[in-house]
Parts: sequence; structure tokens; C-alpha cells
Amino acid sequence: MAKLYVIGIGPGGREHMTFKAVEAIKESSVIVGYTPYIDYLGDLTEGKELFSTGMKGEIERCKKAIDFVRGGQTTSIVSTGDAGLYGMAGPILELAEDIDVEIVPGVTAAFSAAAELGAAIMHDYASISLSDLMTPWSVILKRVESAAEADFIITIYNPRSKGRPDHLNEAIDLVLKYRDPKTPVGIVKNSGRDGREITITRLDSIEYEKIDMLTVLLIGNTQTYIENDRMITPRGYNI
Repeated sequence: MAKLYVIGIGPGGREHMTFKAVEAIKESSVIVGYTPYIDYLGDLTEGKELFSTGMKGEIERCKKAIDFVRGGQTTSIVSTGDAGLYGMAGPILELAEDIDVEIVPGVTAAFSAAAELGAAIMHDYASISLSDLMTPWSVILKRVESAAEADFIITIYNPRSKGRPDHLNEAIDLVLKYRDPKTPVGIVKNSGRDGREITITRLDSIEYEKIDMLTVLLIGNTQTYIENDRMITPRGYNI
């Protein structure tokens, strides 16, 4: 019986994929995804039927993947990071009423970036996307402020695009109401991929022009510090 795998492939590249993700892709006869995500799979796509779309084609991809399965073809629809975090797991489950679906988890950009920065996420954290395509900007700002006030480590996805160049500045200004300007901030572009760029700076020294949609930010809490060019958030062990 055909089934649909909803796969988080991690930041990109097979070395960051789980064994389960690789095996599910090998088992599938069709791969569906955003065009660059399929490119990340490399030779795993050989001999497969491919269906891809550009930006804003998420629902089209979901419907097409479901159609392939209904037609008897085991199919994988891929997202970077984890498919259940800003990925395709949600819309697939909303649309797929009569097929077998399995969600395969992946390494999120926040965790990949945290490892590259050191130990930035060692305590409670909040993950917030600054994309307002599907969430009102007022709601996003409320979440940013609440996370800052509660002293969560904050991971910022989709921080800055040409269409919303000032959203990140506005969000950081809110965080500065509750955090010291010297709070460490880790900035990672292309985490886990070629062209990776890692910067550790502080809350009042962010170079906004260097940040884009391929970047994730990790804002430390009030306990986070920098040691040996590593970003560390204490868990509270008696060391």
C-alpha cells in the first residue's frame, strides 16, 4: 500500500539527515518539495519522479503529493529542518483524509545553529518566525515581547527579507526593553550548508544588512555568556 512520508531533511546535506529520512526517501518513487530543498538531496533523487514548485507553492505541493499516493505511488514530501516546525506536516494532515501518512522528524535550523555557536540553547527557549505572510505582525510582536519578558532564549526564523526589511529591527527593539544591550546574539547564515557564516555579537550591535531569509538568530537569555568564542547558556549545574 502506498504511503506518504513527510520528511524533515535537516539544514541540508545527507550528513544532517536521520537514517529514517534517508530510508524513506529511498523507499519512495516520487519526491515532492520546494526546488532548492530537492537539490539538497543530491543523488538520493536519482531514478525518482520529481515534483517541485517555487516559493508560496506549499499547498500545491501538498495536494500533488497526496494525489501521487492516491495513485498508488509511495511519495516523500520534504521540508528543511523539521517538517513539523514551519514545514509541511500541518497542511498535509489537514488535507490527507484517506491515505497513510508518516511524519519523519529532522534537525531544525535552531538546533543546527546552536551546535555551531556552542551551547546557546541549554534552557527554556521560544521559537518565533518573523514572517507575517500567515500570522499578523501584531501577533508576532506580542510573542516576541512575551518571550523577552519571560527570559526565554529566543530563536528567530525568517528574520529579514526585501519585502519586510525593518521587521527584525522592530523585534530587537522590543527585546531590548527586557535584556541588557550586551546580551549575546548568535547569527548563523546557511547553517549546516556550504557558505555557512557564523557571527557572535551582542543585542545592540547587530548588522541588519547582513541578515536574510537564510539566517537564523539565537538571542541569549539573561544568563547567556561568551567563552572562547562560544555562546553558552548555563543549565544550572553546580560546576
